Amino acid sequence: MPSATLPSPAKLNLFLNITGRREDGYHQLQTLFQLLDFGDQLEIETNSSGDILLQPQLPGLAQKDNLIYKAAKLLQQASACSQGATIRTNKILPMGGGIGGGSSNAATTLVGLNYLWQCGLNENHLAELGRQLGADVPVFVRGKTSWAEGVGEQLSPIEMPPYWYLVLAPNCHVSTATIFSHKDLTRDSLAITVAAFLEKGGKNDCQPLVERLFPQVRDAVDWLNQYGPAQLTGTGSCVYAAFDSKQQALDVYAKRPKHLNGFVAQGVNNSPLHQCLP
Repeated sequence: MPSATLPSPAKLNLFLNITGRREDGYHQLQTLFQLLDFGDQLEIETNSSGDILLQPQLPGLAQKDNLIYKAAKLLQQASACSQGATIRTNKILPMGGGIGGGSSNAATTLVGLNYLWQCGLNENHLAELGRQLGADVPVFVRGKTSWAEGVGEQLSPIEMPPYWYLVLAPNCHVSTATIFSHKDLTRDSLAITVAAFLEKGGKNDCQPLVERLFPQVRDAVDWLNQYGPAQLTGTGSCVYAAFDSKQQALDVYAKRPKHLNGFVAQGVNNSPLHQCLP
């Protein structure tokens, strides 16, 4: 049976405006998803058993609750596929970091198994399956750095300069549900245009709240601000700053406080995943 080793890239939110809240509890937002050339890796080995096996098991997360497992089962159901797979995850992206680790894993599973199982589902169908798993999954399925609206599913590809990003990961887990349900979250930001963002940049509406609830995030932002404008990504714990060159980013990374982990990665307009598959 066929197998493949596939990338599962990270993303950054270059800004995040929350413009309202729908009756179903989801938030209306605007953001720019910047894909990175760095992330997890999935080794997928298909079989004829019909079973989905994940290795290794993530601590504190039952297999049935893992987005990788959910994605594989959803694809089986949608395509009436009788094949199975063993999926091994090389996990390097922090959970709760706001850099899309779980969502990207789900997307790589959908795209990879659709190819390996020869399901024949098109990108639109896969993106719709991804939306059922989480609002950030479709951008990874489509594999383009994108301007996003709605709940994050209305995507318009956008070409961004290939900046280098220094990403710091404070040692804390920030729950998206906790932040989005918090009474103090700003939910009435004015919508902006692509042109306005490209000219003036933007902010993350979640950042003041996350910094207040998690001093480790505030401290990371304060330190990184010495070298460039630092910003929170998504609703997670990771903060980042952009640099013109890899060396600039690496030089600052080398100066970081020793308790802070992180990485340096380049922004890309096309996902590494889609460059691996025909």
